[in-house]
Amino acid sequence: MVYVWLALVLMVVAYGVATFLQALAATRSDNNSKLDPGLLWRLAQQKTYLAGVACQGIGTVCAFIARRELPLFLVQAAMGATVVVTALLGVLVLAWRLPRSEIILIAMVLLGIVALVAAAEPGKAKDPSAYVIGGLVLSLAVIAVLAHFAARLPGAQGSVTLGALSGAAFGAAAIASRPLVGAENWQDFVTDPLLYVFLVQTIAGQLLLGMALQRGATTAATASMTAMVAVPPALIGLWLLGDQMKAGMSPVATVGFTVTVVATVILAWYAEPQSHSTARAQESGDELLTEQAH
Repeated sequence: MVYVWLALVLMVVAYGVATFLQALAATRSDNNSKLDPGLLWRLAQQKTYLAGVACQGIGTVCAFIARRELPLFLVQAAMGATVVVTALLGVLVLAWRLPRSEIILIAMVLLGIVALVAAAEPGKAKDPSAYVIGGLVLSLAVIAVLAHFAARLPGAQGSVTLGALSGAAFGAAAIASRPLVGAENWQDFVTDPLLYVFLVQTIAGQLLLGMALQRGATTAATASMTAMVAVPPALIGLWLLGDQMKAGMSPVATVGFTVTVVATVILAWYAEPQSHSTARAQESGDELLTEQAH
């Protein structure tokens, strides 16, 4: 059981580093005013972005492992802590200056997650109904339509909206992965339609996150994504996938989840854009990769 908690911690660190590196790469690309899948290809030409994708891959594997036993309301809310990792890296590498209000909100996120850890009851998910699977497929079309219009929004407003849509896609992928990771063997795993829902939603989320980070408000994009990653999966996990809380701990879980989500939503709407020049981003990203190479 210890391995799932370790996976949860590694997930937070990996996703936080991934978002930071992808933000460096995204700010060096031209902003898109339309939904352009080619953005992923252009971003992939940058070593910084590829390093971020690699970290995100590690985070995805760790999230898979954590979801095998831990309920979605905990795993998804824990992703709120990625904003802490991203912000700390921004302060250390790019000299971001976080206002006191953001520091307080980040502390609230961490306290909320601690409460969720105390309240969560580990256990495997039950098999989803055909309605759940159909809803996950339909959600992809809805996200695509909304993203078409959200891509036209500039600045922090675009960061928040596209970040939220990326969170919706990643959240759908999380819902699919919770029962999927309980497959008895590899044959069941690769033939399960949830695997392909997971893959398509993950790619969609990656594209939308890249577009959100292009607009410069990294903390806002990450926070809005986290809010959407947390809420729908948590509710669906409790209602439809059999996620459980420890006896008598429902109030603690409710408070912890509410504090986490409210703090991330406030961050999403009021976080100051973390502006840094293309040259600074290029220099910092290249220096970071050079140090890692040594």
